[in-house]
Amino acid sequence: MMKWYGILAVAALPALAFGMGDGQKKGDAPKPGEKPAAEKPMEKAGPEIGKPAPAFELKDLDGKTVKLADYKGKTVVLEWFNPECPVVKGQHDGGCLKDAAAKAMKDGVVWLAINSSAAGMEGSGVEKNKKGVDGWKMSYPVLLDEEGTVGHAYGAKNTPTMYIIDAKGTLVYHGAIDNMAEGKPEGGTMVNYVEKALGEMKAGKPISTPETKAYGCGVKYARPKS
Repeated sequence: MMKWYGILAVAALPALAFGMGDGQKKGDAPKPGEKPAAEKPMEKAGPEIGKPAPAFELKDLDGKTVKLADYKGKTVVLEWFNPECPVVKGQHDGGCLKDAAAKAMKDGVVWLAINSSAAGMEGSGVEKNKKGVDGWKMSYPVLLDEEGTVGHAYGAKNTPTMYIIDAKGTLVYHGAIDNMAEGKPEGGTMVNYVEKALGEMKAGKPISTPETKAYGCGVKYARPKS
């Protein structure tokens, strides 16, 4: 009887070793010339540059429904917004967002702010956003996305994060408002990426920098339900 127990124990060793490993299945082993799964780059969240921008429908601070489709045929700028985020405050107090929308709107550009802060989180609610709008004299709508549906569809992770959608509904820019992530201009010269991109579009030129890394406060999405 002991002999059989010995044979069973030896036979079970490979299975035990497999079960106690890092979870990689035999069929998942990398093929020759292929990188291991852990080394493959992660897929990017949100729409790709050159692809259609996700449609959305949200309410503004007065309860009016606003749809992206309402602005078909126009250039649209989306600004992810949080009136209590220090970076957003700095940008609206005296940074690139102070006058950017007003300048762009003179050229017929539609500018929309979207706040994806969940109810009860920093910067959420009609009153806080109205205070920001009044204080900064914002002449464009702030749309509330408390469920985070639109924010996740666009892959917005920071406030502010900027998106430009062309007249055909195509995403042509995504990223930071400027190159001041470290508090000073990268490369020594300040660049307002959105203003630059809009200028190139107006001149009929391709956007030279269609994607940059956004910086700022993390978007205050609803916490996952346990």
